[in-house]
Amino acid sequence: MNKPNLKDMTFEEIEGVISGLGKEKYRARQIIKWLYQFGATSFDEMTNLSKDFRSDISKLVRISTLEITKIQTSKDGTRKILFKLEDGNFIESVLMPGNKHWTLCVSTQVGCRMGCKFCLTGKSGFKRDLLPSEITGQITTLRFDTSLGDNIKTIVLMGMGEPLENYDNTIRAIRIITSDPGLGFSNRRITLSTCGIAPKIYQLGRDMCVNLAVSLNAPSDETRNFLMPINKKYPLELLIKACREYPMPRRRRLTFEYIMIEGVNASREDAESLARLLRGVRCKLNLIPFNECPGLPFKTPGEKEIEAFRSVLIKHNFTATVRASKGEDILAACGQLSGQGVES
Repeated sequence: MNKPNLKDMTFEEIEGVISGLGKEKYRARQIIKWLYQFGATSFDEMTNLSKDFRSDISKLVRISTLEITKIQTSKDGTRKILFKLEDGNFIESVLMPGNKHWTLCVSTQVGCRMGCKFCLTGKSGFKRDLLPSEITGQITTLRFDTSLGDNIKTIVLMGMGEPLENYDNTIRAIRIITSDPGLGFSNRRITLSTCGIAPKIYQLGRDMCVNLAVSLNAPSDETRNFLMPINKKYPLELLIKACREYPMPRRRRLTFEYIMIEGVNASREDAESLARLLRGVRCKLNLIPFNECPGLPFKTPGEKEIEAFRSVLIKHNFTATVRASKGEDILAACGQLSGQGVES
């Protein structure tokens, strides 16, 4: 456990280890391919490297793996995967079925400290950030250790935790996910969801190009302060300004996620206020009826209320879709992950 983990290293750091052993730097690319394209979990599997080299590098670094503890399957085909980490903590990922492919919802922290009132993840508190190896490990473990990961085409960083609070590790993981010798995903297939840490949105825009989804959930500071404590630090004026300036390729739009809660943020008046707030922002809106679950006091609006809300946004020329919840019966829907399904 004291040796550095190869899966937490950047390409350049791996090159440094190899150079220190007197080997050619191109070996780094070979090793990365073994890790992420062939699912190697030991140096013995890397058969295009000499035995001496494998022995020498294994004395300096190690290769970690995640353990799948439990897989639950929803009636709609969604899978929730419980992973056990090396320190005994647990995280959850969700595989969502699509048209001939899977979307994998990945966690970035054990728990969450954001304290959003509609989210079950924060109820258990924050334990720690995930390492890059633990973020990418959710993908590689499913891809190589199960029959479920053969057709994962889209990655959404929307699981447990706030990705932009664990910024450095999340960025390292995304670079591995999108690199050619790594997991090889197009950045068009990666979406990062944030509760609205405005300075980090600017930084993300400078550092890389991925799809951005902002969990908005209210058209006013008063309501958003109640639902999302982060708004007291980064109120809507700062957040929307950061969103307006986030650099998106011409054909892509920023996504605003809006969890609709009966009696809180789902009236026609709320929709009108939301339309005014987002006027001129190149975006689309993803309306998410609140997923009721034990421990949270809110209710889902009725279908007529949801459609009336959506119709107001359509009238103002916004693209607004209602997300069909998946995995709600196994607590795998938006806001329901907790990492608490241990051994049950």
